[in-house]
Amino acid sequence: MQKICVIGGSRYFGKLLVQRLQATGHQVTVINRGSTPPPAGVEHLVVDRNDEAALTAALGSRTFDVVVDQVCYTPVQAVIAARAFSGRTRRYVMTSTIEVYDPATVALPAVPPGTPLPEEVVDPSTWLVAMDLPWHDAAYLEAHYAEGKRQAEAVFAQHHGFAFAAVRSAHVLGGGAAEFTGRLAHYVEHVAQGTQITVHAEALPTVFIHYEELADLLLWAATLTDVTGPVNACSDGPLDVYDLGAVIAAQVGRKAVYRSAPAGEPASPFSFDRHYAMSNARAKRLGFSFSHTTDWLPGAVAEALDASAAPTA
Repeated sequence: MQKICVIGGSRYFGKLLVQRLQATGHQVTVINRGSTPPPAGVEHLVVDRNDEAALTAALGSRTFDVVVDQVCYTPVQAVIAARAFSGRTRRYVMTSTIEVYDPATVALPAVPPGTPLPEEVVDPSTWLVAMDLPWHDAAYLEAHYAEGKRQAEAVFAQHHGFAFAAVRSAHVLGGGAAEFTGRLAHYVEHVAQGTQITVHAEALPTVFIHYEELADLLLWAATLTDVTGPVNACSDGPLDVYDLGAVIAAQVGRKAVYRSAPAGEPASPFSFDRHYAMSNARAKRLGFSFSHTTDWLPGAVAEALDASAAPTA
C-alpha cells in the first residue's frame, strides 16, 4: 500500500484513476475545490490549489509516496505545488498533453514528415519558464494552453525536491456522456444526422487513447515504475479524421458527409493540417502495453450514440 495524493480526480479518467488506486489497495487523498465529492473511503481535502497558504495549511503534516496532478495548467500553479509538496512526497506525476507538440504554438526541432514525435522534441529540463506572463487571465490561458503545459512541466522538471514524470496524453475518448469535451459526440451527431463535417481536405493523422487506458497508464506511472521525465500516452494506430468518420459511419449505418474548410475557417476537432502525432515507444520500452485504437473505438462510438439518444433532464 502506498499513500497517493490526487489533485483533481473528480471526473472522467481522473475519477477512474482514484477508483483504481483504491481497488489496488492504496490509501488515497483527493484535493479539489469541493464541487464533486470523491468515492467513499477516500480522504478529501477541499482547497483551492492556487492558494498556496491555504494548500499548505490543508496539507498539514501529511506526507505521500506519490502525488498525481491532474489539473496543472500553468507554471504559476506548478511553482505553488512544487513548494507545497517539497519534503512531502518522493514522486510527482503530472498529467500533460499532446498539445505540447503542436507546431502551430511553438517552433520545435524538425523531424521527418509523418514521423511519430518522441518525448525529447520537447525537453522540460531545458524549457524556458516565464512567470511574468498573465497566466491568471482565463482568456490568455485558453489561448496559450499548450505553452502553459510546457512551462508547468518545466517547473517540475527543473525542481529538485522530488522525482518527476509528465504523462503526455493523446486525445482521450470513450465513456459516453462522461467524455465532457463533446468532441466525439460532435462527429457522431453529424454522421447520424447526415450533416456536413468541416475538415481539412488533406487532414493528417493524430493519436488517441481510451480513457480507461489512460487511467491504467497513470496508475502505472504512479505506482509501478520509477520512470522520470515525459512519457507519451497513446494507443497504437494513428487515425485521420476520415478514418474516424469511417468507424462512426459503420456504427451509425450512414455515410459521413464532409466539406473542406476554407482558408481561415476552423475545422472540426481532430482534423489537423499539421503533424504532431506522438510515438509511444518509450512507454513500451519501460513495460507498458497499449491497445490498438481500432480495438476500442467502435465501442466508444456506441457509447456516444447511446448518450446522444438518452433523454435529457
